Amino acid sequence: MAAGGPALLRALLVAALCAVPWRAEAAIGVNWGTVSNHRAPPGVVVDLMRANRISKVKLFNADPGVLRALAGSGIQVMVGVTNDELASIAGSQAAADDWVAQNVSRYVGRSGVGIRYIAVGNEPFLTSYQGQFQSYIIPAMTNIQQSLVKANLASYVKLVVPCNADAYQSASVPSQGVFRTELTQLMTQLAAFLSSSGAPFVVNIYPFLSLYQNSDFPQDYAFFEGSTHPVVDGPNVYYDAFDGNFDTLVSALSKIGYGNLPIAIGEIGWPTEGAPSANLTAARAFNQGLINRITSNKGTPLRPGVPPADVYLFSLLDEEGKSILPGNFERHWGIFSFDGQAKYPLNLGLGNSVLKNAKEVPYLPSRWCVANPARDLDSVSDHMKLACSMADCTTLYYGGSCYGIGEKGNVSYAFNSYYQQQKQDPKSCDFGGLGMITYLDPSMGECRFLVGVDDSKSSAVASCGGGCCGVCCGLWVLALWVLTYLRMMGSA
Repeated sequence: MAAGGPALLRALLVAALCAVPWRAEAAIGVNWGTVSNHRAPPGVVVDLMRANRISKVKLFNADPGVLRALAGSGIQVMVGVTNDELASIAGSQAAADDWVAQNVSRYVGRSGVGIRYIAVGNEPFLTSYQGQFQSYIIPAMTNIQQSLVKANLASYVKLVVPCNADAYQSASVPSQGVFRTELTQLMTQLAAFLSSSGAPFVVNIYPFLSLYQNSDFPQDYAFFEGSTHPVVDGPNVYYDAFDGNFDTLVSALSKIGYGNLPIAIGEIGWPTEGAPSANLTAARAFNQGLINRITSNKGTPLRPGVPPADVYLFSLLDEEGKSILPGNFERHWGIFSFDGQAKYPLNLGLGNSVLKNAKEVPYLPSRWCVANPARDLDSVSDHMKLACSMADCTTLYYGGSCYGIGEKGNVSYAFNSYYQQQKQDPKSCDFGGLGMITYLDPSMGECRFLVGVDDSKSSAVASCGGGCCGVCCGLWVLALWVLTYLRMMGSA
C-alpha cells in the first residue's frame, strides 16, 4: 500500500461523514422508547421521523432491530447503556470492549448508523435509587472511553450521563443552585470528563411534574407565555419553570468550576392524559412554546443568546407498557400515539408546519372485543381487573380521554385492550362468555378503541423514501467502504 494511504482514506471517510445530514446541528430531537405491546415496526418509525425531518434520536438501550432500522437514515443517534449494565462495564474493561463492539462499532462501521453519543446510564443519580449506581458511573465511562479509543471512535462518539433535575437544588432562586451534597465530588468528576471530551451535560427537565406534584405550583409558570408569579433573582426575572430550572443547573455547574459547560436537554415534554393537567391542549401549548423558545435562540438569563446544545422531546410515541407507579400519565407522553398518528398540530421548527402521520402501519384486522349486550354484567369486575392488570386501561380513569363513557363502555374498553394485546386471539375475548367480537368500531368521541399492530410483519429496515437517497446514500456507501477497507488493512 502506498505511503499515506490510510491517511487519505481517513480523509475520505471524514469528508463522507461530514456531508451526511446528521452532522448538521438541529436543535430538536426526540426520545424513542419501546416499552409497548403494540410496537410499530422500527422501519415505520424511522420513516416517520424522516418524514417529520427529525434528525436526532435518543434511545434508552441498544435494541438491535432499532439500530438496524436507523442504518443509512441520516439520523444522529444517542444509544443507551442501561442502569443494569453499569456494574459489569464499570468492573471489567473486557465487558466494556464487548459492549462497544456489539452496540456501537458493528453499527457505525458496518451499517452506517449515526451513533454520536453513548448515554451511560439513565438518571443514575435519582434520589429514589439511594446511591446504588453512583459508584459505577465514572469507572464505566472510563472503560467505555478506552473501548472507543481501541475502536478508533473516541473522537467521534461522545459519552454523556442523562441526569434527573433532582441532582441539583436551590433554596429559593436559580443563582443559589448547587448539586446535592453527596453528589458534589462526583459531579465535579463528571463535568471534568465531559469538558475534556467536548460533550454536554445532559439533564432531564419536567415542568409538568413540578405542577403535578405541588398543588401550590403556579400553573402559568409551567408554560412559556409568561407568568403572573415570576421569580425575581437579583437583576434576573424568571417567567417560566424551564428557564428557572436550567439556570439553577448553570449555577450549580459554576460552583464546581464548569459554568461554561454546554447543556443538552435529554428529556422534556408534556403528557396528553392521565392527570387533570395532562391533556391535548396543555401538551400542545407546552411543546410548541418550548420549540419556539429554543428555535428563537433566546437562551436564559444566565446564558442569553445561548440555547441548549440539543433538546430531545419526550417522547416520540406513547408506551402503554410503562409502569404507572408515577401516575397514569406515564404512558401518554408521545407527540404521536403508539401507531405513529399525530395527537395534535405541532410545528417542530424543522421544516414541516404540522406533524406527518406514520404510513404503512401493519395493523391487525379491523375488529374489536366488546361487552356482550345480551349478557348480564354483574359478575364482570374480576374480568375487568384481569384485563386491566395485563393491558392499558389508564384512559378510563379521571383525566383520561375515555373517562365517563359509562359502565358498559368501560367494560368494552378493558376487554378490547386485552384482546388487542393478545394479538386478537379469539380466546382472549371470552371473559366467561361476557365478551364478543365485533367488526363495528366501538370508539366514542375522543375515546379511541385501538386496533393493535401486527409486529410479526415488522421490518427492521426503513425505506429510502423521504430521507437518505441519491448523493446522500452514495456518501454513506463511500463511508462504509472506507471503514471496511481500513479494518481489512488493520488501521481502523
